[in-house]
Amino acid sequence: MTGVCVALLFYLGLDVVLHGYLLGTDITEVSTTLYGNVEEFVEPILLDSLLLQVHIDLFMSLFSIMIIASMYIRLFSTKPSTKRLVHTLFTFGLAAPLALLIAYFTSVEFIYSWGVSFLFVHLLAMGMALAIIKKLLFK
Repeated sequence: MTGVCVALLFYLGLDVVLHGYLLGTDITEVSTTLYGNVEEFVEPILLDSLLLQVHIDLFMSLFSIMIIASMYIRLFSTKPSTKRLVHTLFTFGLAAPLALLIAYFTSVEFIYSWGVSFLFVHLLAMGMALAIIKKLLFK
């Protein structure tokens, strides 16, 4: 279980790096990626590329969230905050890719909600993975 958590920590960290590379690291870059920039002759991302990315994000985030949540529930089932943490993790994990898709069709405000959801779910999952590792190694 410790090895799985360490692998998930690597995945979560590298997923942030990947999204920074594909979409951009700030709101301006993400906005340029989604909507293009006429002045700089930058084309917007194709809808099929975005749909593919959202599909991959939904699958991978649910897969990793289920693994972390099942281990966390198994080890911390007696804590009263476990249910809220797991529900929050799943909610933000689903909201992040969907907010990116909605931002493509609507406005920049959803880029902000994507950024907050994306970073929050990754930080929460990393925190839960570290708590699992701590509980397994230092009983």
